[in-house]
Amino acid sequence: MQWTLVVPLKPLAQAKTRLADTADDGLRPDLALAFAQDTVAAALACPAVRDVAVVTDDARAGRELAALGAAIIPDEPGSGLNAALAHAAGAVRAARPESPVAALNADLPALRPPELARVLDAAAEFPRAFLPDAAAIGTTLLAATPGRQLFPAFGIDSRARHRTSGAVELSLASVDSVRQDVDTGDDLRTALALGVGPHTAAAAARLLIPGQ
Repeated sequence: MQWTLVVPLKPLAQAKTRLADTADDGLRPDLALAFAQDTVAAALACPAVRDVAVVTDDARAGRELAALGAAIIPDEPGSGLNAALAHAAGAVRAARPESPVAALNADLPALRPPELARVLDAAAEFPRAFLPDAAAIGTTLLAATPGRQLFPAFGIDSRARHRTSGAVELSLASVDSVRQDVDTGDDLRTALALGVGPHTAAAAARLLIPGQ
């Protein structure tokens, strides 16, 4: 089974505000883009992934991620993350009704293709499944197999919300790179310790992070 991944990305100027203690206003958009570039590049290198569709209205991000091979879908209907993901999943299914679809966070700069493949292979066993983030509060991946709707419920406490919605929580060891999203400076330090992709490494080199 080969998956289409839907990756949401808000306008770069509005992204990663919780990194304010680590990166200033001039660097945060670059970091957000770098995270997305490394996430998309790793996803496209995963043998379980057929293609990647990025949901964004940011022109710069659209150009850079399209150059990596991602399709770009406008952020419609403009009413939040979950509505955008549902719209994008619908667009994918309109073109390929039998495609398995998964929503993947755009801030997984340490993502490893083999680990992503393990998660997607596990998700293929269930109609809907999700992977909690490293903090065990949020969600980094939500998957729906052919014929099933995604029903995204990202946001505060999305782990509990996805579980309540009937999605199966995946309990997998050694997939840290798929769970480690980056919202805070501590998250970034953890991702750097795991080993990030080249775009994030270059952007992070402009920061003064103790222990880096």
